[in-house]
Amino acid sequence: MKKAIIGTKRGMTQIFDEKGNVIPVTVVEAGPCTVVQKKTVGTDGYEAVQLGYGDVKIQRVNKPLTGHFKKADVAPKKHLKEFRLADMITLNVGDIVKADIFAPGDTVDVHGTSKGKGTAGVIKRWNHGRLKESHGTGPVARHSGSLGACSSPSRVFKGQKAAGHLGSEKVTVQNLTVVKVDAENNLLAIKGAVPGPRGGIVVVSNAVKKA
Repeated sequence: MKKAIIGTKRGMTQIFDEKGNVIPVTVVEAGPCTVVQKKTVGTDGYEAVQLGYGDVKIQRVNKPLTGHFKKADVAPKKHLKEFRLADMITLNVGDIVKADIFAPGDTVDVHGTSKGKGTAGVIKRWNHGRLKESHGTGPVARHSGSLGACSSPSRVFKGQKAAGHLGSEKVTVQNLTVVKVDAENNLLAIKGAVPGPRGGIVVVSNAVKKA
């Protein structure tokens, strides 16, 4: 991972390019992120930097994290994530990482938490077909059919798709294009949709599998 930043999804809009074409974009408030900790091979066994994003009141931070922030001499942050960046050697504790690490035309991956949709049935969750609404089906047609009522093995196999919790899981959308960078306001306009609701926390990094 060469470049990465933590941000907040602000919503979707559209912008126009030089030819007048409409480009649907997602606006992400990327950073500013503060380097809270720098890990080295000698002390931790690997090299990485810990970035903090989002200010939080000191009274809302527990004692271990309070000492962690005091040691780094930085203001408390709400979100902490580790990254193995290309310029880790030049970064020091207290440095600020801003949205201008990306440029228009960069290909990025966006990681976020998808919208939670509560408990869902098999039709909504797994796109199952409906049962017949003829005689003998029963009062409800929006459920799965038989899951293992045969004499052998007389049980339901593991991994069977069924009703359950839908959404609220980590999702990565790959190979999106940065259309515009507003360094002054720490905004990135990324072509296409990114996971999560408005106000959700996302991580923007350079594309691993560049198309």
